[in-house]
Amino acid sequence: MKVFNTQTRQKEELKPIEEGKIRLYACGPTVYNYFHIGNARPFITFDTLRRYLEYRGYDVNFVQNFTDIDDKMIQNAKLEGVSVKDLADKYIAAYYEDAKALNIKPATHHPKATEHIAEIIALIEKLIANGLAYEANGDVYYNAKAFKGYGKLSGQSIDDLESGARIEVNEVKKDPVDFALWKAKKEGEPFWKSPWGEGRPGWHIECSAMSMKYLGETIDIHGGGQDLIFPHHENEVAQSEGATGHDFCHYWMHNGYINIDNKKMSKSLGNFFTVRDILQKFDGIVVRFFMLSAQYRNPVNFSDGLLEQAKAALERVKNFKENLAFIIDTKKDMPDSGVAGINAAYTIRFNEAMDDDLNTADAIGVIFEYIKEINVKFENGANAGEAKAALALIDTFLGVLGLNMESADEIPAEIIALVDERKTARAEKNWGRADEIRDLLAQKGFEVKDTPDGAKISRI
Repeated sequence: MKVFNTQTRQKEELKPIEEGKIRLYACGPTVYNYFHIGNARPFITFDTLRRYLEYRGYDVNFVQNFTDIDDKMIQNAKLEGVSVKDLADKYIAAYYEDAKALNIKPATHHPKATEHIAEIIALIEKLIANGLAYEANGDVYYNAKAFKGYGKLSGQSIDDLESGARIEVNEVKKDPVDFALWKAKKEGEPFWKSPWGEGRPGWHIECSAMSMKYLGETIDIHGGGQDLIFPHHENEVAQSEGATGHDFCHYWMHNGYINIDNKKMSKSLGNFFTVRDILQKFDGIVVRFFMLSAQYRNPVNFSDGLLEQAKAALERVKNFKENLAFIIDTKKDMPDSGVAGINAAYTIRFNEAMDDDLNTADAIGVIFEYIKEINVKFENGANAGEAKAALALIDTFLGVLGLNMESADEIPAEIIALVDERKTARAEKNWGRADEIRDLLAQKGFEVKDTPDGAKISRI
């Protein structure tokens, strides 16, 4: 597998630190509100990466954190009239609900920043001892100029960064590019005891501390949105490598931005949508399919119209699965039509697409080409064994992409009962009742077709 490494600006072959194992870290949400559609993209992207790596036989240790203390947390807790912890608990629970709707699997570990204060303090102490951080009036800052590699991830020189930075009036840091590792306590804010007085951690240090605790000092892959490259991930590199003296991460992967109706998502433009809002109108699998329809590094334009197209595309896949299930149920004795060879060829093509920097867009293209070819093969009928093999393969592809969907054998019992009643009515030549049942099935979202092999049920 090759992945595009942000740090080297090129695709590189994925070579794990430890054979057969992958250490993967992806930045999780700051839990001050429901997560929005822009957050959903990295969550889906790195869940898919984890699924694909597991499909290829890797043991994946996947860490996705919760930032449960920062300025936004404090501000929104005051607005909602609750404690920061209560706010965090509320939106962490909401995250799990919305992530489940998008078929995002829980990570191996979901650490919270507030539960790793000891690790954060120990890391800051190490940076001070290494001459890379300094205390000033209860705050602790990272001395960016003292770390020779600062800017290597984002490709920016420290001189350019310095000229564009500024020092806030109340800050006591030595240089504009220095950033906070620890913030002294302010009135009404949560705080913890530290060697520098009561206070709370800065945002960037949290991820370094949690990554190193659960994955070790060097990890295989770090993922996140493009907006995190600078300063967040740049600062993670400086902190982690400044403390250990060796590489923090071998491969940095960043997904592209999302636009809403060709405009940048912004609260001021009124086009800022949470996933919870969107799930009121569209199924989570539709949202996931839409996200994966583009290669993760490319920008995505988001609109209701495009979601409708994604929904229609998924219906084609559902219909294909239902056709296969019908063939299996009828158990028709037909000669083999070469499905085994087709399955082998399409498995190779699917894997090649995903091996090419997680190109889910091409992988989805392979799925639809497979559906087309199998439909042609089965035009004149097929045997149950080949239909089972085709169904198993399509379910494997869908499972890798997290697009698992209901199969025909999960059609509600009441629908099956109505179809059986209609069959009886037709046998008794009660055509009026048979037509009534057909109309009733349509109202419930199902269509029944009469074939030489029996009644075939499909969703409309």
